[in-house]
Amino acid sequence: MTTENCLETNKMAVYHHSADREYMSLVLERKFPPCLGTIHAEIMDDTFVKFVSQKIRKTRWRPVPATSLQQPDVFATGSWDNEENKVSIWSAGGFGAVTPDEDYQGEIKLLCDIRHSGDVMDMQFLDKERIVTASSTGTVTIFHHHQNNQTLSVKQKWTQAHHHTGSQSIAAPCTGIVCSCPEIVSIGEDGRINVFRAESKDIVRTFDDADSSTMHAVTFLRTTEILTVNSIGQLKMWDLRQQGDDPTQIFSVTGDRIPLHCVDRHPSQQHIVATGGQDGMLCVWDVRQGRMPISLLTAHEAEMWEVHFHPSKPDHLFTCSEDGSLWHWDASAEVAEKPSFLGGRNTSHISRSTIASTNAWLSSDHTKNLEITNLLSSSTLSVNSLDVLGDYLVCGSDAEAIYVTKKHFV
Repeated sequence: MTTENCLETNKMAVYHHSADREYMSLVLERKFPPCLGTIHAEIMDDTFVKFVSQKIRKTRWRPVPATSLQQPDVFATGSWDNEENKVSIWSAGGFGAVTPDEDYQGEIKLLCDIRHSGDVMDMQFLDKERIVTASSTGTVTIFHHHQNNQTLSVKQKWTQAHHHTGSQSIAAPCTGIVCSCPEIVSIGEDGRINVFRAESKDIVRTFDDADSSTMHAVTFLRTTEILTVNSIGQLKMWDLRQQGDDPTQIFSVTGDRIPLHCVDRHPSQQHIVATGGQDGMLCVWDVRQGRMPISLLTAHEAEMWEVHFHPSKPDHLFTCSEDGSLWHWDASAEVAEKPSFLGGRNTSHISRSTIASTNAWLSSDHTKNLEITNLLSSSTLSVNSLDVLGDYLVCGSDAEAIYVTKKHFV
């Protein structure tokens, strides 16, 4: 494939520390995208769509036991920008069944919902029965899903946990939450980090002056450490055991203040972190070394809203964007002519070398092994959220639609 063809099909660009600064600047300006992967665009046969008459801001699978072979069958959604926003619980039971004609069967059913005050800015399951939400009103809420009669109720609420300095009456949107039962951590536009415990009515700890910029996303790095990303392109590490409001480390792309919107860490190698931001670029970081990303990959044509490693198959990574795309990044090191993500047709023509002793995302050659699939080629409105668990992926969009996809990851 020529560079000209590569430009026409919007392929990736990548920067490694071994490359020079001039190369990096060209990559950041999207002027030099070498051909490093194959991008497919197609809605898969085993994708099911549910139109729900509300813009979906967040989608999350209900957790299943890590040691279980059980596939996820229930997920939650949170809406935004509607006259009345809701938290809803859905069943995805029956997915994967095949008719005699070898067609996939599946149906998305609403189990229950409840009104949510403000936009749902973020959402996570605390456990199988409790869901935590972050609201544009600054409130953090725990909802209880009563599975015996399929209802939702408010279990706990921290009203205006985020608020603008000098006035408890002026709320600041709570922009992100992360849960590690019983602990909950929230971040907001007010630059605060709050630590809660599920059974406590009081906020356990507050980092009042954590960030002078808006924080957009948070995740646990380890049990006592968190990572945040903010509106000036910084990735920050925090130790919840330390006193004071200062981060333990700050990472950023030199000279780049493009807002970062999402962050996720590798499930088994926690020093590997992925972020995405306003420019649609995917950044991969090794937080053990340096303060700059290991690689920068041009990806979406607009803001990247979420990035997620597959929790048990972390060579697979997923991103979604304002441009209406949902990308699957496959960095698994396998033989070239493997069955494609689309199922049944051999569409991979990239040479794949074995990555034995290192992680695929840190290898200097990992981009040569990347295969990227756009799973929603017909979508035109923003895909705001995704979640992947087992063989299933769920995403929600401003098109007032939920998509559930089944795929066996190898």
